[in-house]
Amino acid sequence: MNLIRHQPWFFINRTDFDRLFGESLGGPTDDTVWTPSVDVQEENDRFLLSADMPGVESKDIEVSAEEGVLTIRPERLTRARADSDSVESVKSVSGTFLRRITLPVAVQAEAIKARYANGVLEIDIPKQARVETKRIPVTVN
Repeated sequence: MNLIRHQPWFFINRTDFDRLFGESLGGPTDDTVWTPSVDVQEENDRFLLSADMPGVESKDIEVSAEEGVLTIRPERLTRARADSDSVESVKSVSGTFLRRITLPVAVQAEAIKARYANGVLEIDIPKQARVETKRIPVTVN
């Protein structure tokens, strides 16, 4: 008979668990991870991707599309601090974030446009015109 140790939390990602309960209970969190939220919305003629990136300057955002993959690479730099005798608590995170999204075949990659305003990156991904199916008659010889 083999004994197996029961591990009820085996399938839970430790980082997500710590982040969730650490922040909600006021405990320590892993402040080295920066993961901006990214939303994708599909409309009739386009996909609209929006990503929250507060504290990032537009010059520090790289967006590229190559071989059917959209890549977003922002970098949030740490703020310069003035020397003082006061106590300062900083919760913001700095670093580079990378997100790759596979584009559907029916998009116009050369017409993708990106805008950045008020801490939000919006990427407009136009769809290609829908090609109607052409019925081909079959002849008998």
